[in-house]
Amino acid sequence: MSTATTASVSTHILDTSIGRPAKGVTIALAARGGPGTRWETLGGSRTDGDGRCTDLPALPEGTTQVRLGFETEAYFISGQEAEVQQDAPRARDSGVFFPEVAITFAVVPGEHYHVPLLLNPFGYSVYRGS
Repeated sequence: MSTATTASVSTHILDTSIGRPAKGVTIALAARGGPGTRWETLGGSRTDGDGRCTDLPALPEGTTQVRLGFETEAYFISGQEAEVQQDAPRARDSGVFFPEVAITFAVVPGEHYHVPLLLNPFGYSVYRGS
């Protein structure tokens, strides 16, 4: 829960190549007080069977920018997406195209930010959800 002095963040991942949640993706959370200040790594989590992270660490007071780091390489190498879609390629011509996805965004105190990642082997998209 957010208070008047902090923002809160949540996320989930949908693998659009198979139309299902991306399970077991490690996500790191970092925050800083603004441009020119150092990033503080706060911790992280892994997506559950529904592709959601329900236990990301709280943001410290004074946070104005947040970075979510998604470790997508392990997900694609593990072949989890291929378990659902049998014709999905397990090996890519040049390895995993996006081994990680880093999303940086601005926050204001008292607001909640849900930032979904729509992922496939060769592209991704993010947006501010609700």
